[in-house]
Amino acid sequence: MTLPDTERSYGGRSVADRRAERRARFIDGAVTVFSDKGYAKSSITDICASVELSRRQFYEEFGSREDLLIAVYDKIQDDARAALVAALEGSTSTDPSELATAVMTAYVESVGGDARRAKIAFVEIVGVSERVEQHRFERRANWIQLYEAATHAVFGGIENPPRGGSAMSAIAFIGAVNGLVHQWTIVEPKAPIADLVEVLSRVLLGLVKGPDPVA
Repeated sequence: MTLPDTERSYGGRSVADRRAERRARFIDGAVTVFSDKGYAKSSITDICASVELSRRQFYEEFGSREDLLIAVYDKIQDDARAALVAALEGSTSTDPSELATAVMTAYVESVGGDARRAKIAFVEIVGVSERVEQHRFERRANWIQLYEAATHAVFGGIENPPRGGSAMSAIAFIGAVNGLVHQWTIVEPKAPIADLVEVLSRVLLGLVKGPDPVA
């Protein structure tokens, strides 16, 4: 009888654990390779060499280089989302400005604390293929849902919402984030992360609070 990977073990470690560790190594290695060489100029051989694993081991975890890129992108997105949610749940403030700063600090530090990850998430991922673009669109939809839920829970909803509603407000904010962080990744010297946080916090507050009513 053949045991499943979760039950078989070698040297006291299950095959599943070994594969999970190997997958994580490929993802970490791809962060360096994709950011240093660019996704278009990188190869599976480059990635395998960077983590001292074989092409056979690569194909046990990923179907293609594009699959690995998506896995890296998802890891960056998931980490950012977790950091943002943790900041919201951990804050005791009820001041909108402080909350906006806490949220944007968590997000920007997650995606921008390592410039390599920011380059992949905002530069290398763009325009790779129709499939990758569709995946980015689906992840954006998840961020729109989180934006709407968070603005309702934290700020009590959007004051004076635009005609397009909260979804359009969310799309505008995501566009601002993508544009600013993309620019930040490609210029030198880079502005301090605190500068990005301040600008994005102002944008967020402006969208949530809306324009002052005309007298």
